[in-house]
Amino acid sequence: MNLRSNPICAGTGLLRAGRLVWRYTTSPMPLSRAYQLRIEYRQDGVPHVFVDDPDLTRLAEGRRLPHVYQQRPTPRLCLYLPRAREWSSWMRIDQTIVPWAALWLFYFEEWLDSDAWKGGGEHPLSKPAACTLCLRRWPLGGN
Repeated sequence: MNLRSNPICAGTGLLRAGRLVWRYTTSPMPLSRAYQLRIEYRQDGVPHVFVDDPDLTRLAEGRRLPHVYQQRPTPRLCLYLPRAREWSSWMRIDQTIVPWAALWLFYFEEWLDSDAWKGGGEHPLSKPAACTLCLRRWPLGGN
């Protein structure tokens, strides 16, 4: 209900047996391209956010995507540092994951031009399956 009523992530979804799939279109800034996002969430799990369109690897023109859990088949975004418990199941997805995804897209578009990830974060060296970087909730200096 919160996802449906929030204008920044109004879209369509499917809710079944403790599993949510939500699809919506967003843009990080008024003049940015539109992105089709998909959020998958299982009860007592963590939300997974995928960019279904456009193809981020094509936009990257051969460069390895920063700050994702997987490059292919569909990039899964790394939006927060899981071990720091920056997201919990009691939090509303429309007030946390959705704005974090928009912020990720903002930094992605900046990265396309500069080739430097400016979203802050941490690189977990010991876990190759982890995301390239783990975006902190407020990379611009807030708490």
